[in-house]
Amino acid sequence: MIIEQIYTGCLAQGAYYIESNGEVAIIDPLREVQDYIERANKNGAKIKYIFETHFHADFVSGHVTLAEKTGAKIVYGPTAKTSFDSIIAEDNQVFKVGNITITLLHTPGHTMESSCYLLKDENGKNHAIFSGDTLFLGDVGRPDLAQKGDITEKDLAGFLFESLRNKVMPLADDVIVYPAHGAGSACGKNLSKETVGTIGNQKETNYALRANMTKAEFVKEVTDGLLPPPAYFPLNVKLNKEGYQDIEEVIKNSAKPLSVDDFEIIANETDAIILDIRHQSEFIKGFIPQSIFIGVDGGFAPWVGALIKDIKQPILLVSEKGREEEVITRLSRVGFDNVLGYLEGGFNSWQDASKEIDTLRSVSADVLEDKIKENALVFDVRKPGEFTGEHIKVAESTPLDFLNNHISEFPKNKDFYVHCAGGYRSVIASSILKARGFHNVIDVAGGYSAIRNTDIERTYVVCPSTLK
Repeated sequence: MIIEQIYTGCLAQGAYYIESNGEVAIIDPLREVQDYIERANKNGAKIKYIFETHFHADFVSGHVTLAEKTGAKIVYGPTAKTSFDSIIAEDNQVFKVGNITITLLHTPGHTMESSCYLLKDENGKNHAIFSGDTLFLGDVGRPDLAQKGDITEKDLAGFLFESLRNKVMPLADDVIVYPAHGAGSACGKNLSKETVGTIGNQKETNYALRANMTKAEFVKEVTDGLLPPPAYFPLNVKLNKEGYQDIEEVIKNSAKPLSVDDFEIIANETDAIILDIRHQSEFIKGFIPQSIFIGVDGGFAPWVGALIKDIKQPILLVSEKGREEEVITRLSRVGFDNVLGYLEGGFNSWQDASKEIDTLRSVSADVLEDKIKENALVFDVRKPGEFTGEHIKVAESTPLDFLNNHISEFPKNKDFYVHCAGGYRSVIASSILKARGFHNVIDVAGGYSAIRNTDIERTYVVCPSTLK
C-alpha cells in the first residue's frame, strides 16, 4: 500500500495518491492532473476512483479532467448533485482499491455533502481517515459556506458536531488523520502548520473535539470570529459542480507573449487588470501605472481570489521571464482562466521602450517612528486577529481582505502610512490604493517585524488563545 500526500503550499491544500495492488485512488486532486497520471503509469497502476470530500470553494479540483483522461469514476457523498457523470455514494458505502478498502463516511457540517474517507488496510484494520474540511489539525471546517434556504451556519455547525462525535471521534487513537488543508487556508480559523496527525492527538489538542463539550458550546466556538469568506468561493464551487476547461487549454490560450505596444493597446482598450507578480522590492522601484501588485512568491492565488474576486476578469501579466506558465497555472487553480497574455521581456521591456512608469514611496520603520511624532496617519492591513494581538496604538485596522470596505477611511489630501507583518500585504494594499488615486500612500518596509525594533508605542500582546 502506498499513501502519498501531495501538498501545495500556496493553497495550503493536500491531495492524496493511494495505491494498492495495481489500483489507485486520488483524493481531492488539483486541477493540473498529469502528475497523478505519471505516478500511476510509473508504477504500472490504473487510477480507479477520484474521491471528492466536498465541493471545494477555495480551489478548482482536477476531478473532471482526471476522469476524462483516465476513465476513473468520480465519487461524492450523499446529497451532491453534479453536471457530469459521478457516483453519489451512500453513507458507509465501501470501495475496493486493490487489497484495501475505502469507506465513505457522510459527515455533513462544513457542507451538506461533506464526507470523510476511511481507509482499511489489507487486514481490514482502520488505518487512516481522509477528513477533507470536516476535521483539520487543530480546527474544523467553517460551517458558513453552504448556507441555503432555511439552513443557517448554526444549523451546519450542529450537523458538524454530530458528524464529528458519531463518525470521527469513535475511531481508534492511532488512526492517521490526513486533512484537506493546513495553516493558511481560509476554510478554517486555527489550522495547524502540521499536515498529518492522529485521532488521538486531535482529541487531546483540538478545541472542537474536547471531551464533554456540549453542542451549544461547539456551535458558539466554531461560529465565533468567522470572517466573511473570500468572494471567489461561490464561483469555484460552481466550477466544481458543473465542470471547467482543461488546464492545458487554458495555458495554451493564455501564455501569449505581447509586445509593449500590443500590451499597451489591450490595457487601454479593455477592462483588463494589469497584474504585476514580481517581488515587492522590485515593484516599489517601478511599475506600469494602474498595475496591481500580488507577488507570486507570497500567498498568490488566494490573494488574487480575495481581491480580484471575479474569476472572469481579464488579466494582463507582468512577470519575471520564465515564470509565465507557472503563474497562469496558479491562477487557474482558483478559477482565473481569462489571462489575455503577458508582457514579453517583462517590466524591463516597458522601461526600455521609454513608456510611462510609476513608483511607490516606501520608508523604514525608523522613519515612521519620527512621522508618528508629527501625528502621521497609520493603517494596519493585517488580519483582525493579528491587529487585536498587538498593534501600533495610533494605527487604524483596515485588513487587506476587506480593503474595499475601508476605502473611504483613507485621506487623499495628506500622506498616510500602510504596514502589514513583513511587507508583502502592505505593497498589495498600496498598489490598489494608488490605482484608485491615492498617490499619497506610503509603504512601511519590513512591516510590523521592523516596527517591533523601534520605540513606537504599541499595545500589549494578547495571547491568541484568548481571541477565540
